[in-house]
Amino acid sequence: MSAALRQPGWYRAALYTAIGIAFSFGLSLATRAAYGLDVYKGEAVLFIAMLAAPLFFLVGLGCFDYWFRWAAGRPTIPEDHSGHGAKSWKDYFRPNTDHKVIGIQYTVTAFFFLFVGGLMAMLMRAELAQPGRQFVDPGEFNGLFSVHASILIFLFIIPVFAGLANYVLPLMIGAPDMAFPRLNALSFWLLPVAGVLMMSSFFMPGGSFASGWTAYAPLSTTAPPGQMAFTIGVQFAGASSIATALNFLVTIITMRAPGMSFFRMPLLVWANFSTSLLVVIATPFIAASQFFVLLDYALGFNFFRTAQDAGGDVLMYQHVFWFYSHPAVYIMMLPGFGIISEVLAVKSRKPIFGYRMMAFSLLAIVVLGFTVWAHHMFVSGMQPWIRIPMMVTTAIIAVPTGIKIFSWLGTLWKGVLHLDTPMLFALGFLTMFTLGGISGVMLAMIPLDIYVSDTYFIVAHIHYVLFGGSLFTIFAGVYYWFPKMTGRMFDERLGKLHFWTTFVFFNVTFAPMHLIGVQGMPRRVADYADQFATWNLVISLASFCLGLSTLIFAYNIVASWRGGPRAVSNPWRALTLEWQVSSPPPIFNFDDIPTVVGGPYEYGVPGAVHGVFKSPDPAPPAPAGGVGPSPAQQSAT
Repeated sequence: MSAALRQPGWYRAALYTAIGIAFSFGLSLATRAAYGLDVYKGEAVLFIAMLAAPLFFLVGLGCFDYWFRWAAGRPTIPEDHSGHGAKSWKDYFRPNTDHKVIGIQYTVTAFFFLFVGGLMAMLMRAELAQPGRQFVDPGEFNGLFSVHASILIFLFIIPVFAGLANYVLPLMIGAPDMAFPRLNALSFWLLPVAGVLMMSSFFMPGGSFASGWTAYAPLSTTAPPGQMAFTIGVQFAGASSIATALNFLVTIITMRAPGMSFFRMPLLVWANFSTSLLVVIATPFIAASQFFVLLDYALGFNFFRTAQDAGGDVLMYQHVFWFYSHPAVYIMMLPGFGIISEVLAVKSRKPIFGYRMMAFSLLAIVVLGFTVWAHHMFVSGMQPWIRIPMMVTTAIIAVPTGIKIFSWLGTLWKGVLHLDTPMLFALGFLTMFTLGGISGVMLAMIPLDIYVSDTYFIVAHIHYVLFGGSLFTIFAGVYYWFPKMTGRMFDERLGKLHFWTTFVFFNVTFAPMHLIGVQGMPRRVADYADQFATWNLVISLASFCLGLSTLIFAYNIVASWRGGPRAVSNPWRALTLEWQVSSPPPIFNFDDIPTVVGGPYEYGVPGAVHGVFKSPDPAPPAPAGGVGPSPAQQSAT
């Protein structure tokens, strides 16, 4: 046991977590004693522990071992790659530097949080099935929708895209791994830490955080201590996103295979390149907003507190928050655009229509995404003149998005369509996202936005965009790359059943919300007027069926992974590089060096090839007693 406690792993992580909690007690008691305050205050210990214990846990797990050795000047452990790749299921429960292992860790963990957040949605819909109180009181309801939204945004949609990209992006560009494998491993392990913090808020004094995923001040600066679980959890999730985005950027810029110019990159790579730019620029803003809330809450700073002439500015919180959170919508959309481009081209057997315009439109969305944040604040009390430019820029951002819709439709036109499960989810995305986009343009108009603000029309819009627009792409991507990830084929009949049940019950759940929203039903309430009872019962019943449909997906994935038919290396006859290696790929992705010689979507073009493979030239023999040529000289030859 003593040896296990010295080695990185779960035993040492548990020990270090206990040390972190003890450290929090000690630091709180010593600091309060030094300032002449009451020595013990539970909230102070809790706040410090929420910061310190996760960091001690990560150290114990071994996420920092290499860097500590390097910083201390000790001999670093030679990189023999002995821990690279997964040899058993246990390898998925420890830090691993293989991007494919990390991709699966990300994806499976994110889907775990999807089911947790989905269960909370079911409980909310059970409460709303009839007017009056059924199962939870208004405070508990506020906690449920707050944690539901936070988990699904920060711990499902954003990280699941990072997981899929982690697995396929290095393969697509012909790289053996990510640029910073150890940082990649740390990025993943920050994620479950954030999830545990957010879910643990239910067990804190006063209950879970209940200010919504927006955590508006002054609600968030005066709420019970559970609010800090959101504030600190977002810091860990944000650190994970920024580290992952930096890794993607450096990998894409520096590790592309010979011959892969930027305009030979698959559109999924373009999408993750654009998303990573958004994350690196925007995410520090939400980190700053939550850091200021933490300082206000724990140490009495006055960034956002206005009580007793403290001088804070609550409107500034919304400006800073939405300067991140509107671009965050595209962080949750752009990777899905890339997935859909891959699926539609392969399943239509046609080149992407307007490839370069698709790439430029992604970059246009990155730029325009920073010009529309205040359209979320039309009723906040900001200066009225700001509404006009924000309305105009919000309408303009529909242009690059519309380019993508028309390009996808052009790709489908006269294509040889294969309507299997990934294709059905891609077509479902096109339908749902277009509807969500139309209501988005409607909400850009100031009079309508003011009229339906804080009603169920907003709930319908956000779910058409994030469920119909993101989750459909995620399902399409999981089904599409499932054979590559697992070496198995999924059950096509269950896949189609999953799609149709999801498509039908999704629309029955969320389409009526437009209607009751226009009629005035407020969102974020546990009770409502009797006139909305019938539609709410329909919505609740449909939502239960929608929730059950995800069980079909879970069963299909688990059963197929365990015993599905063996997959060949390229079951879809795709051209991109990830499909030119075995399923699953070798540990370092490519036995031979790929060289890119053409575009990634030349379907239907006779003899077109995206990449070719050749063995590395043998190194010239070193002269006897002399020194062989340097790597640079070898490269020059």
